[in-house]
Amino acid sequence: MVDIEELTDFVVEAKAKAYVGDGAKLPACRPGSHDVGYHRGLWRYLDSYFGGTDFAGQEAVWRDGEPLWAMNYFGRIIRADLLDARRAGAVIKAALQTMYREKRHFLGGMEYQHAYGCYIDSSRGATDHFSGRETIFVDGEEAYELDYRGGLIVP
Repeated sequence: MVDIEELTDFVVEAKAKAYVGDGAKLPACRPGSHDVGYHRGLWRYLDSYFGGTDFAGQEAVWRDGEPLWAMNYFGRIIRADLLDARRAGAVIKAALQTMYREKRHFLGGMEYQHAYGCYIDSSRGATDHFSGRETIFVDGEEAYELDYRGGLIVP
């Protein structure tokens, strides 16, 4: 059985180094996908997604070649008159950098004020099984949304 604390620590580390840390882009593992990954020792992480303003993706973690954990997500700009993809990305990266660095976790309970909007992430559950939602509000209006869910992979 996987050590949940060790897995959680790796997920936080990998997320901080990959998308949020502008990690090295990998060759597309599926036609049209955008892929970014991270590895350390026996651990491997991959974030593979499609799209831009509206997007869908999956993150996965392997240890010694065995898939252990995955998370699926779908996000979109819902008010293009208030927020574009570049600004949404800036808000998300700044908020997540803060979450990973200060809170040392990757699930919910986060509100972050940015010049481009207010980021809110709420979730239920823990690393082994969870679901959540992140939003960005601009001038009190919801301009971006993303839903996510994931957990352990059990053979």
